[in-house]
Amino acid sequence: MNQPPNKPSVRFIEINEDRAGQRLDNFLLAELGRPPKSIIYKMIRKGEVRINKGRCKPDNKLSIGDVVRIPPFAVPEQDTPAPIGNRLLAILEQSIIYDCAEFMILNKPSGLAVHGGSGLSFGLIEALRQIFPDNKQMELVHRLDRDTSGCIVVAKKRSALREFHRMLREGEMDKRYWALVQGRWANRKKMVNAPLKKNELRSGERVVRVSPDGKESLTEFAVLRRFDDCTLVEAKPITGRTHQIRVHAQYAGHPLIGDDKYCTDDVNQQFKARGINRLFLHAHSLSFPWKKNVVTVVAELDEGLTKAMESL
Repeated sequence: MNQPPNKPSVRFIEINEDRAGQRLDNFLLAELGRPPKSIIYKMIRKGEVRINKGRCKPDNKLSIGDVVRIPPFAVPEQDTPAPIGNRLLAILEQSIIYDCAEFMILNKPSGLAVHGGSGLSFGLIEALRQIFPDNKQMELVHRLDRDTSGCIVVAKKRSALREFHRMLREGEMDKRYWALVQGRWANRKKMVNAPLKKNELRSGERVVRVSPDGKESLTEFAVLRRFDDCTLVEAKPITGRTHQIRVHAQYAGHPLIGDDKYCTDDVNQQFKARGINRLFLHAHSLSFPWKKNVVTVVAELDEGLTKAMESL
């Protein structure tokens, strides 16, 4: 009996320099079209996936020259993600502010999560993978909160992702944010040094607090513009903790306008009436060395925040 055409077969993939250093589970996710992780772990546990003919674990790091055995696998039809709408497609295409062979930088709109999960069918990275289906190695270099807008870097190659992660570890990436905070921020208040600790409430909501047993966290602040009852500041995070700018601003006595976690409802309602109906936190600029040059990009504020500031 003849086998049906296009039946999946066992594949053997030799790891090159661009894929070296990657975890096995992440490699398989990209190679197999990002099926549910449970499927990946089951294949590894059953010994269907092998590295150099030996059994392996999901967190095994791949090396140059390794040969990975991938069993026959076809993504079920129902696992195919729903196509993104034309409106979001157009928004994302217009949001690209820097693009080259190794990476792209986008001005992420507020309200778009960087990845799917927690009830979201897709996020920025899933949408980009649909727009650029031939780029299987596309990965987020860093993250932005869902309501934060501005510069975000997406690597197109594994080698670029490793280099960006090195720069982040060694402090070579200069990230500047614009934030509108409550009250009058003093010029002398240029640094907030307060350890941060993640906490989870009974509801499952994640919040971050200043705590003596938290992780070391440091943010530089500078005043950009003053208004009657608020201040536009530039924030430069020296460390990269979750919600760092938001919590450090609150700790300094000046929570961010529109912040539903760390600012009061009364303040947010007052500014909503004046046109600010979202978190006013924007990743404004990004600068880093790349191939003997320096890449510097600026993401402009969206029209809503620009008009709101003019009205202040």
